[in-house]
Amino acid sequence: TNSAGMLSIPRDLWVNIPDFGYERINTAYFLGEANKLPGGGPGKAMETVEQLLGVPINYYAQIDFGAFVDFIDEVGGVIVDVPETITIDPRGDLPQTKIEPGQYTLNGELSLAYARSRASSGGDFDRAQRQQQVIMGLYNRLNAPKYWSIMLSKVDILYRIISDGVHTNLTTDLAVSLAIKARDIQPENILKGA
Repeated sequence: TNSAGMLSIPRDLWVNIPDFGYERINTAYFLGEANKLPGGGPGKAMETVEQLLGVPINYYAQIDFGAFVDFIDEVGGVIVDVPETITIDPRGDLPQTKIEPGQYTLNGELSLAYARSRASSGGDFDRAQRQQQVIMGLYNRLNAPKYWSIMLSKVDILYRIISDGVHTNLTTDLAVSLAIKARDIQPENILKGA
C-alpha cells in the first residue's frame, strides 16, 4: 500500500544552524532572509533540517496565512476532532473563541487560530498535533468525492489563491504529480510524528 509520513518540528527546537551556531530552528529562516543567503530563508531552513535529520530536503512550500485562510474557506472548511477545551485567538478584530471537545467544521480563520494556538498543557507538541489535524482535515476534504464538483466549480479562484499565496521551489509538473500520488494514500497510512 502507499504510505507517507508527516513530521512536525517544534519551532523552539535548539539546533545547530550551519554557519551560525546554535539557535531555535525557526531562526534559520530569518537568518537566510536577513543575510540574503542563496536560497534565502527557505534555503537556510532546508539546510538546517537536513543537518538535523540527516535526510536530504529538496523541496519546500511556504504558505501565506491569507492564502491558508482563503483556501480553507473556499473548500468549505476542515473537520477536526478537538480533544480538550481550548481557547483560540483569531487574527484581527475577531474575538477569542472557546472550543469544547468534539468534532467541528472550522472555517479558515478558526483553522488558522486552532493550528497556531499554544494555549494547552502540551505546548508545542499539542500545537504540532493541531497543525497535523488541520492538514489531515484539508486532505480529507480534498479527497472526498462529494466535494469534487464544488472544487471544480471553484478551480479558478483556488488556482489564484495557490499561485498568489504559496511559494515553492516545486515545478508545476512535480506539484501536480505529487498531488495525484497523494490521492492514492489512505489517511490511515499517513504516519504522524511530532
